Amino acid sequence: MPWYAVYTKSRFEDKVYAGLVQRSVGVFLPKIEVWSRRKDRRKKIMVPMFSGYLFVDFPEYTNEMKLNVLSTPGVVRMLDKPDSYEPLQVPDSQIDAIKRLITSDVEIQPYIYPKEGESAKIVDGPFKDIEGVVVQADYHRHLFVVSIDILQRSVAIKLEGFQIEKI
Repeated sequence: MPWYAVYTKSRFEDKVYAGLVQRSVGVFLPKIEVWSRRKDRRKKIMVPMFSGYLFVDFPEYTNEMKLNVLSTPGVVRMLDKPDSYEPLQVPDSQIDAIKRLITSDVEIQPYIYPKEGESAKIVDGPFKDIEGVVVQADYHRHLFVVSIDILQRSVAIKLEGFQIEKI
């Protein structure tokens, strides 16, 4: 059975999940356990693996089924093919891989690299806690060049992916 990705409003994944279950739509919301910082303590919480996304399963794709999903409160759209309104299918192998990953004991941490032109904070190394702008990014080698303004001069620093985070 084909799976389709559904894009939701920010932090509406659980509400959309409940709404789709109520409408008898096959739905999969992968969640992972992460550490959350509170004012006085750290706590493990469950968060969606893909922020803003969940997956629906249609035995047979029809416009009626698509409308049923799109009319659910909190749903923004279904991911579709470029230059087309036909939804993009997510292969069963990828859904199975996500399910295996979630059920394994491997610690999963969601990580979003900053894009070129976005602000970033250095979290490791001699320039820790300094903020700058990503000038160049090589996602395959996990290398970033961050421009930092010091005394009205710009200095570019080459960093590894683990040393920087998106602001």
